[in-house]
Amino acid sequence: MDRRHLLKATAASTAVLLAPRAFAQGSASMMDTLSAYMAAARSRALPEAIAEQAKNHLVDTLAAIISGSKLLPGEAAQRYIASHGAKGDATILGTALTASPNDAALANGVMAHADETDDSHNASRSHPGCSIVPAALALAEMRGIAGAEFLRAVALGYDVGPRIVLAMGGASFSYESALSTHSIAGTFGSAAAAACIAGHDARRMRFVLDYAAQQAAGFIVWRRDKDHIEKAFVFAGRPASNGVTAALLVDSGWTGIDDVFSGADNFFSAVAPKAKPERVTDKLGEQYEIARTDIKKWTVGSPIQAPLDGVEAIRARHPFEADQVKEVTVRVAPSVAAVVDNRDIPDICLQHMVAVMLIDKTASFHAAHDVPRMKDAAVLRERSKVKLVRDEELARLLPARITIVEITLADGTHLSERIEAVRGTVRNPMTRDEVIAKARDLTEPVLGAAKAVRLIETVYAIEQVKDVRELRELLRP
Repeated sequence: MDRRHLLKATAASTAVLLAPRAFAQGSASMMDTLSAYMAAARSRALPEAIAEQAKNHLVDTLAAIISGSKLLPGEAAQRYIASHGAKGDATILGTALTASPNDAALANGVMAHADETDDSHNASRSHPGCSIVPAALALAEMRGIAGAEFLRAVALGYDVGPRIVLAMGGASFSYESALSTHSIAGTFGSAAAAACIAGHDARRMRFVLDYAAQQAAGFIVWRRDKDHIEKAFVFAGRPASNGVTAALLVDSGWTGIDDVFSGADNFFSAVAPKAKPERVTDKLGEQYEIARTDIKKWTVGSPIQAPLDGVEAIRARHPFEADQVKEVTVRVAPSVAAVVDNRDIPDICLQHMVAVMLIDKTASFHAAHDVPRMKDAAVLRERSKVKLVRDEELARLLPARITIVEITLADGTHLSERIEAVRGTVRNPMTRDEVIAKARDLTEPVLGAAKAVRLIETVYAIEQVKDVRELRELLRP
């Protein structure tokens, strides 16, 4: 190619690179609304009903962290802290360890999602509490803020993180993309909560969102993780630490892009070109996302919640013993079945947990994590009766996870239950007493009964706590 043709080719290539591109972007008014809302959250009282919801989720998440301290991912987190991160006084729950705010957020996040105990926001395909609470707690300990402010910061995290993913397309986006919506929502939610506790004004909140966007990552390759360690890192540990980092960078005077959601090459154009950024602030301050987040009744994977509800409901109407059962058929959408079909981890194996439910008439935290029991002859006998059916009709109802449970007894009796609203979901919420019962089941083996009760009572009276550091003694064995 001669020089003239080379210059023409270079000019053409440059023109393509500089040509206007269509991309999703937010507006200046959207960012004004969001940053102002975030900056005012620490001093803005929560509606009474939302405060109650926030306490439920705080109790549930703290319990998940404490119970997770005794599981494989929790042990991995503690090894990291003991070897490399024990440099600070932030609490590592369920242990005597302490660390810097960043490392404490990472470790507590990993422990919060050490299994499938923590809460979930179905519309955004995220688990908000497992990253937001560890990030908020790390900064709250650092600043010594009051309990009421801590609770507001946690609620703000739920408002921000899931909304970013909802703007990206929510559940539909998660099914179409290799990006992990759990990690993205967790990073933005954790950053918002941490920045709220740090007391950033609206301008600095913009920078926090910018640094959150630069760290928002994670890929669904975690689905191949058999030990739940990488999954805990992607869902919670890394996002919690990311959020603390974003807040502290800005706290130290860092500046950045003041509107990462609009303009050329903005966050939404980079990760979700079909996004509708205006959804971030839609009904902000009216519709609280913490009230749209589910708390699991059973400490197992989300797709197993409805089947266990179904067995319990059938048994309540028509009592039976395990040896009377001839067959159990569970119908779920194909994509839901794929997550829990004959997995080698008890709390995400549908067939195993249904078998346990038949025998125990409940599904305790201990039973959901008893790996040796997966080879028990009695459990295997009941498991052989469980048939999982991938039902295309139910796929059309997603993201609602409708489940049909059918039980045939040896005498020919046929019993069935259609679960449309799982216990603990927004349509069928758990009571405070149910949340407390679950939290005690999770925390008493680690803290002891007396301390577990004191912790729960203190969180439900969090407005009376003058300094969150008062909780430290209750969070350790």
